[in-house]
Amino acid sequence: MTRYFAFDNSYARLGPSFHRRTHPTVVDRPRLLLLNRPLAEELGLDPEAFATDEGARILAGNEIPEGAEPLAAAYAGHQFGNFVPQLGDGRAILLGEVVDRNGQRRDIQLKGSGPTPFSRSGDGRAALGPVLREYLVSEAMAALNVPTTRALAAVATGEAVYRDEVLPGAVLTRVASSHVRVGTFQFFAARGDQESVRRLANYVIARHDPGAAEAPNPYQALLEGVCRRQARLVAQWMQVGFVHGVMNTDNMSISGETIDYGPCAFMDAYDPATVFSSIDRNGRYACANQPMIAKWNLARLAECLLPLFDSGPEAAVEEAYRILHGFTQTFKSAYLSGFGAKLGLQTQRDGDAALIESLLERMAQQRADFTLTFRRLGPAAESTDAFEAVAALFDDPAAFMDWAEGWRARLDQEPMEPGARRHAMDRVNPAIIPRNHLVETVLAAAGEGDLKPFEDLSRALSAPYQASPDHEAAPPPPAQPYRTFCGT
Repeated sequence: MTRYFAFDNSYARLGPSFHRRTHPTVVDRPRLLLLNRPLAEELGLDPEAFATDEGARILAGNEIPEGAEPLAAAYAGHQFGNFVPQLGDGRAILLGEVVDRNGQRRDIQLKGSGPTPFSRSGDGRAALGPVLREYLVSEAMAALNVPTTRALAAVATGEAVYRDEVLPGAVLTRVASSHVRVGTFQFFAARGDQESVRRLANYVIARHDPGAAEAPNPYQALLEGVCRRQARLVAQWMQVGFVHGVMNTDNMSISGETIDYGPCAFMDAYDPATVFSSIDRNGRYACANQPMIAKWNLARLAECLLPLFDSGPEAAVEEAYRILHGFTQTFKSAYLSGFGAKLGLQTQRDGDAALIESLLERMAQQRADFTLTFRRLGPAAESTDAFEAVAALFDDPAAFMDWAEGWRARLDQEPMEPGARRHAMDRVNPAIIPRNHLVETVLAAAGEGDLKPFEDLSRALSAPYQASPDHEAAPPPPAQPYRTFCGT
């Protein structure tokens, strides 16, 4: 067999309490649908080797490549605020780890590859639509420069999966900096297994926060690093109008990558109360709640790490509060600088936060399209002649015109020339995102066997800051509220 991966499996070496050894389930007729060749090359893999029948069998889980140590990871988690002491990989199997061309360790995982010891009576399978959706959206996020897991390949299984209807099956090959989650720590903390919490913390420090090992208290430094990464990540979500939809603690990656694309979507008209998940009836994971929920999740991580802090119980709690407050400060800073750049502000001044919030409030009141409003601000920053194109997105154009007066006055305080400012704004305000109606259209075509619309949209999303004549970025016609489901 061709050597497909140069595996070096550090997580497998942590021992049996961290995972369960398990093999993917063989499928009938594996067929390669999509292969992310640039990512394969980045990982130091040979794309041509995967574009073969044997490659398809590897990516479907029918054959185990040399050096792989397939396992399902154990973890727990708070799901919609309710703690579940054992979850784990119920339909995903980690094949192993590779070190990419940049020296970064990356997990190679099959998702939808059959039942595991954590499947809880599930079939461990994935339908084609959800696999393609995660492929499309995760790669779009990567192109938007948002930290994320990546999609290496999608393989059709030739078998049906049974949900509310009979659907074609598929397997996604997912790549991540790691799959360690807040819920991984909770799994051991809930069992009072402090030695495993410590061992996991040491592993994460070595893999993601090596500088923390030199800190006076490495475990406090670890928590600080996770808080910084998550604060910046959620700020970036907000700046592209992304709603994760299911921010359970088992869906929060310690590495600071967006993970588990279930009921996620991008907003069309801006509304901070936007909820896409069909089961989030109380809006726990609504757009505006994402920073608060991220901090809540990190408090759960802090609870797991408290016994490792080199201080008494009261002092440890005080340190945890200090670190969590640092999340708030980092988020505010990343939020302000990110939205400032979207408005063409390269410096920060008093009143910028109010200017940003005033625009967002007007957008929400006037049902203005999030992506198009910011994209059209680029030309408007260069010339007032373009104001009308932005104002046309508001139900009452005067709402924008009134705000724009103060914005133009603030731009006059910036040193950048108008042409350069527009160019800078176009680099942070995308022209195209995975619009919900576009995603549904290409998934429907793929379900009928036509992958070309999917490939065309993927190509456009790979360069989101370039206007694409083939995919008009205009908002869709009015429709029923968009709903997504766990598993999609």
